[in-house]
Amino acid sequence: MPDATLLDQVKDFANRADPYPIYAKLREHPVSRQDDGTEAGTWVAATHGAISSLLHDPRVSSETLPPADRPRTGNPLTDLIVKPLKDWMMDRHRVFIFRDPPDHDVLRASVMHQFSRARVQAMRARSERLVADLLNEKCGAREIDAVDDLAYPLPVTVICELFGVPREDEPKFHGWATQLATALEPDSLSDREIRDANSRTFDAIGGYMADLIKEKRRHPQDDMLSGLANEATPEGAKMGDYDLIATSILMLVAGHETTVNLITNGLLTLLRHPDELERLRQDPRRAPRVIEELLRYEPPVQFRTRRTLSAIDVAGVTIPEGADLVLLLASGNRDGAVFPDPDRFDPDRAGIRHLGFGGSLHYCVGAPLARFEAEAALTALASRLKAPRLIEDPPPYRSGAALRGPEHLRVAIDGIL
Repeated sequence: MPDATLLDQVKDFANRADPYPIYAKLREHPVSRQDDGTEAGTWVAATHGAISSLLHDPRVSSETLPPADRPRTGNPLTDLIVKPLKDWMMDRHRVFIFRDPPDHDVLRASVMHQFSRARVQAMRARSERLVADLLNEKCGAREIDAVDDLAYPLPVTVICELFGVPREDEPKFHGWATQLATALEPDSLSDREIRDANSRTFDAIGGYMADLIKEKRRHPQDDMLSGLANEATPEGAKMGDYDLIATSILMLVAGHETTVNLITNGLLTLLRHPDELERLRQDPRRAPRVIEELLRYEPPVQFRTRRTLSAIDVAGVTIPEGADLVLLLASGNRDGAVFPDPDRFDPDRAGIRHLGFGGSLHYCVGAPLARFEAEAALTALASRLKAPRLIEDPPPYRSGAALRGPEHLRVAIDGIL
């Protein structure tokens, strides 16, 4: 069996800049049990084949969150009556990435009905205008921070506009989203301080969304939240208030947290491969190829967690019932059995069957939008930055291991065209 501490090494911040050598060691065993201090341990799938098999296995559950347990207030009435009721409601109305069929399917169908091709396509041109405006604001600068100056403000503006969030309220989502994104980190589920902070943040953003939903029902507009609040799917499904609040929070948080990483990881990779940056500058039509290879090579979501509903035989190993799973998507993307020369960044690679957006029932709802935004950002950066070069390599990284990307990406430039 492989070293029982490899998963700990993946989560260790010291390895955030380059976890890929650890993934390579884990791939020596497609599925392995990692010692997490419990009797059952945590089971890790590291090869493309094992991950794909488990993503499509109905015996694998996404309902991995522990029971809700809001922090106590010290008020006996609140703690004995209100708190248990709120905990029960939260457990009943999880965001749909943490729910299994049939609930997951009904909620996802409602979102997909509103996430229409026409609505998403309209955001392509809007993304390009936003990128142009953001870069124009930096004209005359000799340094930019790709995160603060572009990769963050672009997707948060896009998703807020898509959902009809008033522009003046967009800054509120930065702190909320950063905090709630920790729910994807495995260790946060057992960290009392993080769980309490997430509960308080969820209540804050939930209160905001409840008020906004009421406004959308009184005065519907042409946005996704108005549609979700007022319209049923062709099958007659319509979200109740609690599911609508949870789904809105999920879309607003996931709608920009992952795209920030995709754009920033993308620019970092291109700056490390100046020949590919120049090719993109010369031919912007290469952008779709570049984005797909980036989703394989440096995906914004490195892994997701699951739990087995029964024993599962995969890759010669039996994973027991009730086991905690980690699906190392980024490791599967570097599997040499599927991708020749997997550690080479190659946008001309044929047949990229990457796991950058997950797979099966939980394939990323916002994948088309993320692709448009990354394409708009990276083509503009390639064509408009004069002589860009990294100031720090590796750059400082955000704390998360699951949602992995630079916290800042400082780039020296000779100007902006």
